[in-house]
Amino acid sequence: MEAVQKLAPHQQQIFMKEMEQLQLKDSLSMYNNLVYRCFDNCVTSFRSKALDKGEVSCVEQCAARYIKMTQRVGLRFAEHQALQQAQQQQQAAQQS
Repeated sequence: MEAVQKLAPHQQQIFMKEMEQLQLKDSLSMYNNLVYRCFDNCVTSFRSKALDKGEVSCVEQCAARYIKMTQRVGLRFAEHQALQQAQQQQQAAQQS
């Protein structure tokens, strides 16, 4: 994010707006994947408008697992990014 601070104010605004759009797109994609996966795995009967108790339970558990997995992947990604950044800083310090 240091590079963003070096940009002109109008470029920072453009960058932040694009980041917001990417985050929104990512959130919608995650939601759509969750709905698709849980619906596909859990809903087996179309005899009524409402889900039966088993389907509701399955969807709730599926959604909880999906969100937990997504959070875990996000944490691992952040850890990996921090590690890479630290390695790059070490390499830069060694080259100086």
